[in-house]
Amino acid sequence: MQAKPTGSQQGAPLSAVRIPTPVGPLVAVVDPAADGALVRLDFVRPDDRNAPRSWRDLAVTWDDPQAAPDVARQIEEYFRGCRRRFDLALAPRGGGPFDREVWQTLPELVPFGTTTSYGSIARRLRRPEAARAVGRANATNPISLIVPCHRVVGADGRLVGYGGGEGVATKRALIMHEARFADALGPHETCAGPD
Repeated sequence: MQAKPTGSQQGAPLSAVRIPTPVGPLVAVVDPAADGALVRLDFVRPDDRNAPRSWRDLAVTWDDPQAAPDVARQIEEYFRGCRRRFDLALAPRGGGPFDREVWQTLPELVPFGTTTSYGSIARRLRRPEAARAVGRANATNPISLIVPCHRVVGADGRLVGYGGGEGVATKRALIMHEARFADALGPHETCAGPD
């Protein structure tokens, strides 16, 4: 998975849709001007408030059923246990160069059904001193689940820090879900076979 450049203009109207999942609702924000590229994907937290025209400081229009059909389909396949990798255009906003590097490489560094530590990611990025920076990048990841920050654990294997949904309980549920289906697909990555 790679972030694909988009031609969207900052400030163009974005579309937000709610996607139900077994571990709590997600909100997907897509950019219609960039062929539906995914800008944000968040598990709804108990303290989230739905403003009529915004989501997490982004101006949006809500609940166009045609806004994110590929996002919704791939998330549904993931929760059915027949998708390990996502194939979506991404257009995350914010973050510095190191944050974006972490977000872009996380799906390859921590595949479906595995976990790793912040320090291990820093070493694999050839920045062994950057474990805390990896933690900050994960904490500000705007595209939960697709950019799998839930697979990153403490150095001792403990489940630490997760800002989505019910926090660590959501992280635990996602890791357990992936463990259940880790070997179910054989060599294929999706329900339909090879990508």
